[in-house]
Amino acid sequence: MTEMSKTRIVKRRFLTAEQKMILVHESYEPMKTVAEIARKYDIGVSSLVKWRTKALNGGLMSVNDTGPVMSHTEAKKLKKENKKLQQLLGKKMMQIEILQEMIALGREKKLISPLRSPGEDNSLFE
Repeated sequence: MTEMSKTRIVKRRFLTAEQKMILVHESYEPMKTVAEIARKYDIGVSSLVKWRTKALNGGLMSVNDTGPVMSHTEAKKLKKENKKLQQLLGKKMMQIEILQEMIALGREKKLISPLRSPGEDNSLFE
C-alpha cells in the first residue's frame, strides 16, 4: 500500500446556521442520541455537541445581511473617526461648562443682566 492510499480525503462541508439548528433540534428528540444523529448526517459527534452548546448559549444564529461586508481597514477607519468625534464632543461639552460658569460669574458681578433674552433657551445646558 502506498502512502496515498492510506490517507483519507475528507471534503469539508459548510452547513448554514439553519441546517445546524435543524440537526440540534433533532438531537434533542426523545429516544435519539447525539451519536445516532451524527452518523445519520455524516458529521462529527464533537461538532454536533459544540453546536448544541452554542445553541443553548444563543450563539448559533444566522445573520441575514445581503449588504457588502466591511473590510478591516474600513472598520479601523470608522473606529478612528468615532474616537475623534467623541473627543470633539468632549471638548464642546467642556466649552459649554466654561461658558455657563462665565455667564454665572458675569451675572453675579452684575456684568450680565439676570433676565433672560427673548428666545433664550437654557434647557440644553441644564
